[in-house]
Amino acid sequence: MGYNIAQRRNISLSALIIFCLQFSNGSAQSAKADDKPMNVISTVDAYKASVKADPNQKMLNLQKFIPNIVLDLRYGSTNNFVGRVMYDEKPDYTFMRSPAVKALAQVQKELNKMGYGLKIYDAYRPYAVTKKFWDLIHDERYVANPAKGSGHNRGIATDLTIINLKTGEELKMPTGFDNFTDSAHHDFANLPDDILKNRKLLKETMEKYGFVEFPTEWWHYSLPNPEKYEVMDLSFGELKKE
Repeated sequence: MGYNIAQRRNISLSALIIFCLQFSNGSAQSAKADDKPMNVISTVDAYKASVKADPNQKMLNLQKFIPNIVLDLRYGSTNNFVGRVMYDEKPDYTFMRSPAVKALAQVQKELNKMGYGLKIYDAYRPYAVTKKFWDLIHDERYVANPAKGSGHNRGIATDLTIINLKTGEELKMPTGFDNFTDSAHHDFANLPDDILKNRKLLKETMEKYGFVEFPTEWWHYSLPNPEKYEVMDLSFGELKKE
């Protein structure tokens, strides 16, 4: 096609989406994901059995266990980098595995002492949604390959930022959410001091409670050892009932 995304990291979001949509309808047919990864939990009974065998597999509602956490679930709206609603449901709640929620609650507690709190852009993401992303954008730097599953599918990853509790406003960060430029990378240093300070606060607080960064996305953190957690394909509604 004569165009290489890897050579144009500073490409605008609109241009990226146009390119990827065209690419997904053409030569990307050869870039199809492999079959489902092993152990995709797609039924409530399988999920219950998994939790019975290992209580750490339990998915918890963030709002029930983390005081005053704010949700802005971008993929339940069109306010995201593909400009489409990606969730079949439009939930006002989301989930993560028990160890992740407990760790995130500690992050929230520490930030609250400073007058800050967390805003969640995304947490658990059903496997079927990851397949939708892959159908649009066949590039593992931007979306997870369904053949591997993702931290979001496993309930151990979250996309988030820090807000001021009094005003509800987000602290200034290097970029907006889902920005694919070098400016979003954790090692990008050509930024104002206040923004570097805010990014550092998020990073150090998340890492203090066991989360690890994703190098090219300042907003993305997950628990280590993803192999401990199975890929999930239950809907938000199914998990809420449980």
